[in-house]
Amino acid sequence: MFNRKMTGPTRLEEYSEKYKDLFLMTRRGGILEVRMHTDGGPLQFDWPVQAAYGHVWSDIGRDPENEVMILTGTGELWQTGNPEVWTTKFMDWPNRRKLEMYHESLRMIENMVQCIDIPTIGAINGTGAHWQLGTLCDITICTEDTAVFDAHYLGGVPPGDGIVLALQRILGTKKAAYYAYTGMNITAEEALDLGLVSEVLPREQLIPRAWELAELIMQAPRSTRHLTHSIVAHPWKQALAENQGLQLTHQLVDMAIDEEGIHERLMKLKERFQRNDN
Repeated sequence: MFNRKMTGPTRLEEYSEKYKDLFLMTRRGGILEVRMHTDGGPLQFDWPVQAAYGHVWSDIGRDPENEVMILTGTGELWQTGNPEVWTTKFMDWPNRRKLEMYHESLRMIENMVQCIDIPTIGAINGTGAHWQLGTLCDITICTEDTAVFDAHYLGGVPPGDGIVLALQRILGTKKAAYYAYTGMNITAEEALDLGLVSEVLPREQLIPRAWELAELIMQAPRSTRHLTHSIVAHPWKQALAENQGLQLTHQLVDMAIDEEGIHERLMKLKERFQRNDN
């Protein structure tokens, strides 16, 4: 017999506990704040985190008590990368794991767009990896010291994880290509001028403003909220359906034939950025 519990609503009490080591969740008046973290600091991205993204978006989307979602990070960084995940060359990964990597990479973005049917606010709390998740939200705000960039090409990898897709959709073909090849920083003010973000705020005002916007959204009827989100998110659904699989495949094919491996290039790139900082 069909068991409705298998496909029915999820409960915040259950999935917030399940993901608490990566995503801290609080909900008030239907507004769910999801704060990424690792040990109380900025989220450190690795492969278990990538897999968790696809699952957490599905669970959040299946909870009818969630009416607006705020996505943010911890501390002064959105999230951090970890070059050590590339110590083993991708070409040496087992074929099964390569396939899993493909699906997990897709679900990280696709499930956010396809599974969450409520208005979303990205509150980008600083520079960091995978900032495209913040721009996939309906409204995106950021701190004054935020800078975004795509270092894939500088690291010797085609940019297929969704960052360039976000740049193409928001900035247009030529500007996206420029930032993809150069890896240049886009400052918060430049991001505002380019349309990547909606507001730039002092750090202490970021989360209060996100909640203020969420409460403003909550004033409309439930059906209005859901269907407005469907309208404003539709261009992302089109972009993902048309381009994300192709872009990701290009990246993974290059990684699969790369005999040198990404790790050494990333470490050199990290040293370069450290020298520039000093």
